[in-house]
Amino acid sequence: MIEPQPVAVTVNGARLRRFVEPRVSLADFLRQDLGLTGTHLGCEVGACGACIVNLDGQPVHACLMLAVQADGMRIDTVEGLSESGELAELQAAFHARNALQCGFCTPGILVVARDFIRDCRASGRKPTRAAIRDALSGNYCRCTGYEAIVDAIESVAGAAPMREDAA
Repeated sequence: MIEPQPVAVTVNGARLRRFVEPRVSLADFLRQDLGLTGTHLGCEVGACGACIVNLDGQPVHACLMLAVQADGMRIDTVEGLSESGELAELQAAFHARNALQCGFCTPGILVVARDFIRDCRASGRKPTRAAIRDALSGNYCRCTGYEAIVDAIESVAGAAPMREDAA
């Protein structure tokens, strides 16, 4: 048996050091060691997207990654994004459009949607419904059929100040 390994990460802005068994997934580390249960475990094979977190600014499936692989990196979970207020507008839109249903998949979808909107704002793109659906292609929702989710994301993205495209 391999001994627990030291891991230093920044989670939701807080620097942490822990000893973690090498076989522990990032999702289990976040949920069990840090109590961040907003990261859900659904399929555990990277198909459903319920476990998506940001790792150094990129969305990753936390169920497919070992916690020791995140050593030295920044992790932002849905809890951190919510506490910072980055998700307030999206959360309100999801609530207003009834895009939550059971809510199991919602944390992963919110993380992806926030990144998608941020990228659209940075590039000045006004997202289409097709682009929103494409961004959500790694998230699986059994309840809503995606229409309400796409409506919510579109309403936030459409309300965001966008640069004029250079034509």
